[in-house]
Amino acid sequence: MPLATSAAGVGVLALAQPAEARIVYTKIHYRIPIDTSYLLDLNHDGVTDFRLLRQFIPTSSGSAYASLWAQPLYPTLNKVEGSRGQPFVLKRGARIGSPWSYSSNHLMALEDRKGAKEGHWVNVTDRYLGLKFSINGKVHYGWVRLTVTAQRNALHIVNATVTGYAYETIPNKPIIAGKTHGKDEATLGRLAQGASGVSNGGKP
Repeated sequence: MPLATSAAGVGVLALAQPAEARIVYTKIHYRIPIDTSYLLDLNHDGVTDFRLLRQFIPTSSGSAYASLWAQPLYPTLNKVEGSRGQPFVLKRGARIGSPWSYSSNHLMALEDRKGAKEGHWVNVTDRYLGLKFSINGKVHYGWVRLTVTAQRNALHIVNATVTGYAYETIPNKPIIAGKTHGKDEATLGRLAQGASGVSNGGKP
């Protein structure tokens, strides 16, 4: 069973947002350890919304493969933007709102010992995973930014680093990938540090 590692303990401040807040952004830089799940709680309510699972699995034939998966914790409510279980790799500025992949396991990246690759997320830098989740029965949109690399050595390990995430507090309002705040919006970093808090938080 993979170990579980949450955002707790990596310096994330879960602060109450003001009434005018629309986008809440969490600045983070966290490399997911092998055979471990990163538990993503987009709105810091203590409930995990998605799990990012990094695996290395030996096979009975003496081979092995490494992989990265995105898994909604409540797949009837929470969705990953993609198609047929394959999450889209979104660039900064992409509108997140549809279509959604209705799967409980979304393969982001896989590489086996022979170097065969699968998934759209092999070797990408600062790209965005579009997310849909529920808060009190209402639909909200968000994103998580990741860098994913396939390490070409004897093991062919897939590395994954989370470099930030955000969600839109207004129900049913699409969010723009990489957008962290607007004219009348706030971020967790700004709430903690004041107006000069996260000046470049949305830049990859």
